[in-house]
Amino acid sequence: MSGGDKLDFEIRPNPAPVSAADRAALLANPGFGRVFTDHMVTIRYADGKGWYDARVEARGPIPMDPASAVLHYAQEIFEGLKAYRTAEGAVTMFRPEANAARFAASAQRLAMPELPQETFVESLRRLVEIDRDWIPESEDASLYLRPFMFASEVFLGVRPANEYLYVVIASPAGAYFAGGVKPITVWVSPDYTRAAPGGTGAAKCGGNYAASLVAQAEAIEAGCDQVVFLDAVERRFVDELGGMNVFFVYDDNTLVTPPLTGTILPGITRDAILTLAAAAGHRIEERPISFADWQADAASGRLREVFACGTAAVITPIGQVRFPDGEFLVGGGEPGRSTMALRQQLVDIQRGRVEDPYGWVQRVL
Repeated sequence: MSGGDKLDFEIRPNPAPVSAADRAALLANPGFGRVFTDHMVTIRYADGKGWYDARVEARGPIPMDPASAVLHYAQEIFEGLKAYRTAEGAVTMFRPEANAARFAASAQRLAMPELPQETFVESLRRLVEIDRDWIPESEDASLYLRPFMFASEVFLGVRPANEYLYVVIASPAGAYFAGGVKPITVWVSPDYTRAAPGGTGAAKCGGNYAASLVAQAEAIEAGCDQVVFLDAVERRFVDELGGMNVFFVYDDNTLVTPPLTGTILPGITRDAILTLAAAAGHRIEERPISFADWQADAASGRLREVFACGTAAVITPIGQVRFPDGEFLVGGGEPGRSTMALRQQLVDIQRGRVEDPYGWVQRVL
């Protein structure tokens, strides 16, 4: 198969798929990121040849030479999105073209080849089509899709690789946080930052998450669910959580979120919330907010709600904030009305329960 703008996918069904009974048992309580479907997508890239050898095949180990470039120089990017089963039995995805565009932007920042966006979306559709029986039917469950790409060329040397492997795997998923939707507790990291100006903060690459793990471990040790990072320059302004964007809701109906200045991942859910909140009558401000203001505004009552958002967690209220010198509550530690209303509206659109006026939902099957 030669490279080009249009790739034909070779379908190689798994000869030994999970039985229907075993699959049903796994789907009863899949958790998040621990159960995987029968198949995966792979596409290869080589300089001078382009993208080629597109396959849907049995999910399995990826052969890798110990000198593969990704193991030494971390050229790797990924995405995350979900497929849903509607009440009518259709299968949909939420804004896959936005994930395709962000994947291309991440590739550009990491000096990797850009996968054509139509090929990205088609690869998701192909995997969902063959593994549609893995899509859970229970409330708040979905099929989480994980496209990723890494440098597969075998060499040691500090330069962009000449060969890459693109892969998509799928994982039936329940709620991201155990216990369903309830306010989480966050830890404001005093020592670690996530990204600096000019760095890779706006790219969805594994290195960003690897750098956040020590701070996340610190948060867990402090009895918190997630870590909050401050900016790398002044250590004053809120950037984002370890894996989510953050919003602040004030008593004058203003919704504030940190601006996208290159250190924050441009979340697909974040972007959707800005649209939904504006339509609901919120005044939107994308501006820096300091941790000192967060604390003071929560104490005065001006700040009514804070929530985190992302593909996996959707919208999750933040109730308690901890830091080395103390802690405080936001909105009495209870889920806020605006937070839960926005969450319900977004979930209803994603799952096809209400009309989608924005064209976000793409029917797959």
